[in-house]
Amino acid sequence: MATLHIFFLIATTILFALLLLLRFRRVQGDGRRLPPGPPSLLLLFIAAWLGLTSSPAEAEPLLQRLVRRYGPIVSLRVGSRLAIFVADRRLAHTVLVQRGAALADRPSFASARILGADDNYSVTRAGYGPVWRLLRRNLVAGTLHPSRGRRFTHARFWARHVLVDKLRRLADDGEAPAPVTPTFQYAVFYLLLIMCFGERLDEKVVRAIAAAQHEQVRYMFSKMSVFAFLPSVAEHLFRGRVRKMLSLRRRQKELFLPLINARREYKDKKRGGEREPRRSKSETTLEHSYVDTLFDVRLPEEGNRPLTDDEMVNLCSEFLTAGADTTSTALHWIMAELVKNQAIQERLYKEIKAKTKDGHEEVSEEDIQSMPYLKAVVLEGLRKHPPVHFVLPHMAAEDVEVGGYLVPKGATVNFMVAEMGRDEREWEKPMEFIPERFSGGRGVDVTGGSTGIRMMPFGVGRRICAGLNIAVLHLLYFVANMVREFEWKEAAGHEIDLAEKLEFMVVMKKQLRPRLVPRKPNMQTEGHM
Repeated sequence: MATLHIFFLIATTILFALLLLLRFRRVQGDGRRLPPGPPSLLLLFIAAWLGLTSSPAEAEPLLQRLVRRYGPIVSLRVGSRLAIFVADRRLAHTVLVQRGAALADRPSFASARILGADDNYSVTRAGYGPVWRLLRRNLVAGTLHPSRGRRFTHARFWARHVLVDKLRRLADDGEAPAPVTPTFQYAVFYLLLIMCFGERLDEKVVRAIAAAQHEQVRYMFSKMSVFAFLPSVAEHLFRGRVRKMLSLRRRQKELFLPLINARREYKDKKRGGEREPRRSKSETTLEHSYVDTLFDVRLPEEGNRPLTDDEMVNLCSEFLTAGADTTSTALHWIMAELVKNQAIQERLYKEIKAKTKDGHEEVSEEDIQSMPYLKAVVLEGLRKHPPVHFVLPHMAAEDVEVGGYLVPKGATVNFMVAEMGRDEREWEKPMEFIPERFSGGRGVDVTGGSTGIRMMPFGVGRRICAGLNIAVLHLLYFVANMVREFEWKEAAGHEIDLAEKLEFMVVMKKQLRPRLVPRKPNMQTEGHM
């Protein structure tokens, strides 16, 4: 029966695509040309494949071939929507900076409607409007702005301790080198969880929340993409997926609401006049958290109402999802390159040692500000190995001309991030890891402002990643501390292989299993995790 359903869905898809092709023209009625793309017959099968089985990232090899054939801007029709892909940095600058307002919207997702969710109460997925502006301003001003960084100094210290402690156990283990990916993922998620809810949680709770987040995100991206193409048909055939996704969301709510309510009680006590003593690194509660800011949000367009519990759960989930996997994946690639390039690692270690006092337990946030080579290493890692090869899709709010082609109102536009960062016309030896290209005053503005776009691992323009500054800080902080604590070496039988594999992020096909050599005797740190 399942096979029959799939056959029916594919047949319906092809029939629907044929109808679309009869209406579809490369030249609009006013004579303006759409970006080039594959011929009609091939387009039919591409549309069915993309809509039923894939995300743009999974179709990356196909898109790379299309770019080589048709040029740096190509179009495909995916379902009833025209999808345009941009691989050129100059065209990206035109679209995202010069014409930013016209391309600042997001397409709606059929899966959100089917699940009864409202993407409008989200920073990453909301349409371009007053609610999005309010939520983004709250996130940046209250939590992610560099001026707020010191509020989370203790959280980073705690997370560093967890990271180094777990890595030290791996180094002391006499068995074959273990993969470090789970350790990176745990430490970064642990840090963001503290920032979100303001509380150090024990490992059992952290792992339960991480597992719930992981399962929901993976299921959404691997199983729910089918609803992007003929959602009414998919909704009928894949009811089990909807039920599963709803159960995952209920589980998430069960885990998040007690933390939100506990934080609400804590804030109420503070408002009641209970004074808080000055906090130290051995405390377990932060004075500020992201969820604190959500309690104060009011929606002027809706009678000045506060956020509901469901909306706060979704925003907290977004906070964790947007920052955890991207940061841990970038960390993984950077450390792999340092294992592979021992001379670069040694130069970096010398800079860290010179800028950090021996008696200090950590490389502090203040220390890393005077480490230009560290910053160059991180930027080179983000250039060569962006954790995501496509940003979230934009949607044209009006007709826009780009590179002589029409991007019509309602079309989705995506940007091939990895292609730009590896473009041999812009970067000398782009597939080599050369941090020096960012040193000596030759830095690159990753925000893509007036200087133009050369790389855009965080996106560019009005929908640029809100957590750009905090993500870079976390990468600098973790890389510096790990290199200070350990010499990272290649282990026999586990040589570095930089081949890529798409999971939720673009990760190493062969996991990093380094040999970790402690650079100094084991130090007892404050607070046992």
